[in-house]
Amino acid sequence: PRSTLDRSSAASDVYKRQQIIKSLLVIFFGSIILAISAKIKIPFYPVPMTMQTFVVLFLGISFGYKIAIATVSLYLIEGIAGIPVFSTSPERGVGLIYFTGPTMGYLIGFMSACFLASFITTKDNYFMILSKLILSVSTIYILGVVWLGVLIGWDKPLVQLGVTPFLLAEFTKIALLTVLAKKLLKLRKFI
Repeated sequence: PRSTLDRSSAASDVYKRQQIIKSLLVIFFGSIILAISAKIKIPFYPVPMTMQTFVVLFLGISFGYKIAIATVSLYLIEGIAGIPVFSTSPERGVGLIYFTGPTMGYLIGFMSACFLASFITTKDNYFMILSKLILSVSTIYILGVVWLGVLIGWDKPLVQLGVTPFLLAEFTKIALLTVLAKKLLKLRKFI
């Protein structure tokens, strides 16, 4: 009986190590995909669209909040450390100076967005998925506008500067994710 317990315990340890390695790989590659999504500009009206918010929500839906938050955290740490992973870095600066600029609220909002998107389930209908994604993305823009107000002043047209130009692009990404969400949830089995 003792050897059976030892083998069971050893198998459990191997499984746990494999899970940790899988999780770390997803986090690492997720941060790379997030960085790439920040750099790709898709022509869109009225401003070019990046796929960052799409990837942030994708991470939350596909891998759950633990992996998603770890991935976004790694991405933010990479940027703060000076790796040019943010949308307009290195052109507009790198590191902590860039991070604390006008986009900091939005970048921090990625954390809340991926967390909230992780609550989408296979039992949700399309309306519920759409509602959860709108709530998730809204936190990015709420935090973004709050920081923008702190930085440039509350007397400025903050919503017109920090939200309105991106609404059509966000709706397009949310609509696509709403349709794909139930298939993306199957990726959670990987982790």
